[in-house]
Amino acid sequence: MVKDLTSGKPSRVICGYTIPMFLSVIFQQLYNIADSVIAGRFAGEEALAAVGASYPVTMIFNAIAIGCNIGSSVVIARIFGSREYVHMRTAISTTLISAVVASIGLSIFGFVTCNPVMRLLNTPEDIFTDSALYLKIYIGGFAFLFLYNIATAIFVSVGDSKTPLFFLICSSVANIVLDYVFVKYLHLGVAGVAWATFAAQGAACILALINVSKRIKEIKVSEKYKKFSWSTLHEISLVAIPSILQQSFVSVGNLFIQRLVNGFGSSVVAGYSAAIKLNTFCITSITTLGNGVSGYTAQNVGANKPKRIDAGFKASLIMSLFITIPFSVVYFFACEPLIMLFLEGGNAAALEIGKDFLKICSPFYCPIAFKILADGVLRGTNRMKVFMVTTFADLILRVVFAYILSPQMGTDGIWTAWPIGWLTCTVMSVIFYAQGYRQRKNTFAM
Repeated sequence: MVKDLTSGKPSRVICGYTIPMFLSVIFQQLYNIADSVIAGRFAGEEALAAVGASYPVTMIFNAIAIGCNIGSSVVIARIFGSREYVHMRTAISTTLISAVVASIGLSIFGFVTCNPVMRLLNTPEDIFTDSALYLKIYIGGFAFLFLYNIATAIFVSVGDSKTPLFFLICSSVANIVLDYVFVKYLHLGVAGVAWATFAAQGAACILALINVSKRIKEIKVSEKYKKFSWSTLHEISLVAIPSILQQSFVSVGNLFIQRLVNGFGSSVVAGYSAAIKLNTFCITSITTLGNGVSGYTAQNVGANKPKRIDAGFKASLIMSLFITIPFSVVYFFACEPLIMLFLEGGNAAALEIGKDFLKICSPFYCPIAFKILADGVLRGTNRMKVFMVTTFADLILRVVFAYILSPQMGTDGIWTAWPIGWLTCTVMSVIFYAQGYRQRKNTFAM
């Protein structure tokens, strides 16, 4: 199903467009959390810590895939909004070919650098072998993750957010079932968690690409289109590269923080691993809404309807409250039972670390939602320079303050760096959005 986002009431359009995307995130994060829960409860605290220690590295690869997803979906949505279907077919074909080449190159790079990176992160010796093993299997399946994200971008760019939801539900359920079987019954430990993800992502990728191929053929064009275009790749790269850098630099920042956390020992790593998975659930949910705002904005830019952009942004802010407030309340007041889900036997040190992280960070989910949604509009209107400014500022502040505060405050100092970065950069993003709002208002008035 192809959906036009340039007509209809903005709040209703964004809601209908983003709800399937949000449901996709719920299932995706549930199986990410299930990885850690099953590892912690059936393979022990060391297995939970091993998965968690490699998590920031896997997030860099994931960030590259998501950045390409965002960049290609924004450009294809803009072309779709302007009804340039020949150009759109070229953009889709160029994106797929580029993704295959990039995923192979990145996988090779990942295998070569896996062990040195884990050493650089100061990974505790008692979990190093399992962490490196998990990471290598994850990298082996990276091409599946990358191409699935590109397929999702193509669906979303033409307004179809329901088809990716179907594939992700199937993949998530399969992943959780395989996790349970591989770890509890086949006793494969950390490797079982990784192989479950590998198999589930592979199946979802293949099914999504088959469906994309059929969907592309439904878009009829009156003339022959290029299978690959350097100029189109450049057009996509102008949005994709800043999006990749945004996602990757955040993940690189998390690498520095992970190294700091690793220095406190495997129990602290285990508690942090549990808490960061829960935190990521919330942040990714908000980011998905932001990505939806980008696609909506891009289509309306292509259709030259600036007034709809700001109406959509206001509607998305209201929607974000329905996401952030429940997460904040539940994480703050029910943090102990949530962290205990990951811990078999309830290690007291790991439990306290996880609780502290959630209590410090969860009250600030609403401000970071405002930032992410404003960034969605900036990205959709191709204001990538200011978009990058807010991203780098958030990264730098969180890393710098984590290292400044931790000697005096211990691990609480690391967690406190999150709200400092979030609040500062929320103000910056809102200011940049307001500047664009004034420009669009003047354009519309002319």
